[in-house]
Amino acid sequence: MEWLYYGTDMAQINDIKRKYSTTRMESYPFSPILRHKFYLKYIRKIQVVKPLDNLNYIKDDALKLLADEYGRKPYPQKHFESRFTKFFEGYWLPERFGFDTRRVQFASLILTDQMSRDEALEKLKKPAYNTDAIEDEFNYIATKLDISSEELKEYFNMPKKFYWDYKNQEKIFNLGARILQKFGVEKAIKR
Repeated sequence: MEWLYYGTDMAQINDIKRKYSTTRMESYPFSPILRHKFYLKYIRKIQVVKPLDNLNYIKDDALKLLADEYGRKPYPQKHFESRFTKFFEGYWLPERFGFDTRRVQFASLILTDQMSRDEALEKLKKPAYNTDAIEDEFNYIATKLDISSEELKEYFNMPKKFYWDYKNQEKIFNLGARILQKFGVEKAIKR
C-alpha cells in the first residue's frame, strides 16, 4: 500500500494540501472515491468500457506494429518517453522509496506468459536508470520545476513520508472494498 495508496482519498489529499500547498488548486479535477465508485456508476449510470481488456495483448507484437506502421522508436522502459517520468520512475522511486515500477510491469508480462520470472529477476538486477547521467537529470528536472538542483536534492534526502503520516480513510476504503466484494461488484485482491 505504501507504493500505490488510493489517489482518491480526499481526507489525505486535503490534509497534504492544508499542510503544504501554497495554491488553492481550484481547477484541478480531484475525483473522490464516492463520486466515481458510487455517484457516477449508480446515480448517473455511467459505465466504464475497457475494450482493450478484451484483446489478446502481446507486448512485442504491439511494439513491432508501432515501429513498422508508425516509425515508433523503442524506449528502454515503459514511461521513459518523458524525461520527467524517466527520472521519477527510473531513479526517484527506486532510490528514494525502494519502489521499482518494473516489478509491476514485469509481473503483468509473467502472468501472461510473455516473460519468465527468471528473466524478470535478471533485468531487475540492473538499475533502470543510467546513474552516470543522474547529475544532468537532477539539473534538468530542477530547471523544469523552477527550483535549484540543490533544492531538489534536499527533497530527495528529506525524511520520507507515507500515506499513514497523514489523515486518511484507509479503514473506510477497506470496509467499502469488502462490501463490494461480498456483493460481487469487485474482485478480491489477494495479498
